[in-house]
Amino acid sequence: MPAEKRLAVRGSERKPMPGASRAEAVKGDEIVRATVILNRRHEPGAPPPGGLKHESRQHYGVVHGATSNDLGAVERFAHQHGLTVSERHPERRSIVVSGRADAIQRAFGTELAYYVTKGGARYRGRTGGLTLPATLAPSVMAVLGLDNRPVAKPHFRRRKRTAPATSFTPVQVAQLYNFPSGVNGAGQTIGIIELGGGYSTADLSAYFLALGIAEPNITAVSVDGGQNQPGGDADGEVMLDIEVAGSIAPGANIVVYFAPNTDQGFHDAIATAAHDATNQPSIISISWGGPEDSWTEQARNAMDAALQDAAQLGITVTVAAGDDGSTDGAPDGLLHVDFPASDPNVLACGGTKLAASGGAINSEVVWNELASNEGATGGGVSKLFALPSYQASAGVPVNPETNFQGRGVPDVSGDADPETGYQVRVDGQNTVIGGTSAVAPLWAGLVALLNQQIGKPLGFANPLMYQAAESAFIDITLGGNNADQNSPYQAGKDWDACTGLGSPNGSALVDALLGKSASQKGA
Repeated sequence: MPAEKRLAVRGSERKPMPGASRAEAVKGDEIVRATVILNRRHEPGAPPPGGLKHESRQHYGVVHGATSNDLGAVERFAHQHGLTVSERHPERRSIVVSGRADAIQRAFGTELAYYVTKGGARYRGRTGGLTLPATLAPSVMAVLGLDNRPVAKPHFRRRKRTAPATSFTPVQVAQLYNFPSGVNGAGQTIGIIELGGGYSTADLSAYFLALGIAEPNITAVSVDGGQNQPGGDADGEVMLDIEVAGSIAPGANIVVYFAPNTDQGFHDAIATAAHDATNQPSIISISWGGPEDSWTEQARNAMDAALQDAAQLGITVTVAAGDDGSTDGAPDGLLHVDFPASDPNVLACGGTKLAASGGAINSEVVWNELASNEGATGGGVSKLFALPSYQASAGVPVNPETNFQGRGVPDVSGDADPETGYQVRVDGQNTVIGGTSAVAPLWAGLVALLNQQIGKPLGFANPLMYQAAESAFIDITLGGNNADQNSPYQAGKDWDACTGLGSPNGSALVDALLGKSASQKGA
């Protein structure tokens, strides 16, 4: 019988993590779980600009989901190789298969082994690319989960210095940014993606009681076995996200999607939230990420497709831009932007240092505490995603290292410096936390208020943000996000690669969006 012709899965090549060494082969009887992501039946056009009618989840799944032929081909492939199909999601274009490691390796043409990093962390990994039968490979966008190395880190920063400093409750930050009053996010659902950690209901009850705010309705959803498991450092991320978003929009439902910190888990969490017909989030907040070129091409493509789905379905996705300045913490010291903040389908959120007194802002500059090892806002120009049309007139420069005309990061900003951070409660302790992780849920809460006040979801909000009047933002014109003062990324008038369009002037933003929405309705 002739050997089966196989083709490479585009962009699936892997290398060991920097400094990691192979420890041992994976045992043949270990159970491995993978998500196979298929191409769309029909590619959608550009996402509808914010406020315009978007497709229903059901209709979108039928038109743009996977074909029954492709789904059937994956199922037959799995059964031929002794694998079990444990989940099937036509609307998400994904099938989850599982089986013994020896069968998985034969099925996908790879060898799995355990690797140990210099820090002693252990992960299951692979090198090289994956292959599939030539009849199936053209239909497959990605195969995620065979390699379970962590792909992202949470973008929060605990205050380190003990010197007197300023801190705010999320409510105070909202007041300083003139968030709209008379609305509380009722009728909206904010989805929050978490790749670790957990929350304590007792802590949340105590926190909102102390603020005099009605505790929002909070639900946990498990994705790929992820669970609400408080007790580790990532609790700071989870509690920060819930407490900031919940303080801003206490009338909104909050749904926390817990998933493993792997490319499979991250993708599946976003896809689950976007297509969640039960909870139907209108906003998704993401405070995790990593340098965009640290991802495999297939994982980036799969994540991008899931974020495209969210935009098409009228969901606003707010994403933290990173806490390590213009290098995004990459060891090569070069310029990097964080992903998924660099994806053109999301609202990327950068960070500032906020000073205020008497209920008014005294000053606001780029967050940059790199000199004291307390981080700086991420930002810059993508090396992988092209300049989107909504940034065509924003003055985004080419990437200074590659001359690529890439997507500029961030789009907007807000208070993030841990020295002017947010008062939160984590694992029974009141503390102060900053980072762009706080800005993503801050904007998520604001969007919930805007959705309620405008009467319909903003959805893909980026075009409206870039068309809004200058008065809708507080322009940040001082500071840079590199340890070197000669950094190519400096704040300036209008959009810049440190704070984007600026921090929100909430009421002015409402006026701008209402005016734009009315003009669209009459068009």
